[in-house]
Amino acid sequence: MVGPAAWMATWMATWMAGEFPSGTMSIEETLFETEAAMEKAEEYLVHELASVRTGKASPSLVEGIEVEAYGGTRMRLKQLAVITTPEPRLLVIQPFDASTTKDIEKALKESKLGINPVTDGKIIRLPIPELSEDRRKDMVRSVKQMGEEAKVRIRTLRREGIDTGKKLKASGDLSEDGLRDAEAEIQKLTDRSVTSIEKHVSHKEAELMKV
Repeated sequence: MVGPAAWMATWMATWMAGEFPSGTMSIEETLFETEAAMEKAEEYLVHELASVRTGKASPSLVEGIEVEAYGGTRMRLKQLAVITTPEPRLLVIQPFDASTTKDIEKALKESKLGINPVTDGKIIRLPIPELSEDRRKDMVRSVKQMGEEAKVRIRTLRREGIDTGKKLKASGDLSEDGLRDAEAEIQKLTDRSVTSIEKHVSHKEAELMKV
């Protein structure tokens, strides 16, 4: 059976291309990998939602921003600095290494946050402006779209898993009852993931609309 770490590495390399790892697998491996892939899709959505700006400062807004530092090495901001929220609408970023300050500032400017950082020596301040009602509604629509895209990914994985089961049955490696049980299990995984996605989206919508 493919181990979780190896599967996750394969999934990250192929997921954005819309591919699903192929090859001859047992039904147990198929179920394992389908579940792991669905969990990864959920994790990706959570990461995307965390980067959606609300009217309140939160380290999660910038922790995942990729910074090109040390001559081209790409690292997440949380690996390069301490991020604090001394005020409700202010993020303060203090690099561990002062030489990365300009790299961090550049990454913040190029990110989709749309906020200009203010640098004072080794300290970077990121003021979080209050969102207008119209802007909040626009962002809620964007969050809903993210959720729908995540559900599409989950359903694609469901189809891939069931198709693999059917191939195993056609080759004589899986019985009719085995296929039926596998399809039921994959449906449970799908329902669980879709429900989780809806909860994440609803929570983010509530955050956005909270003044």
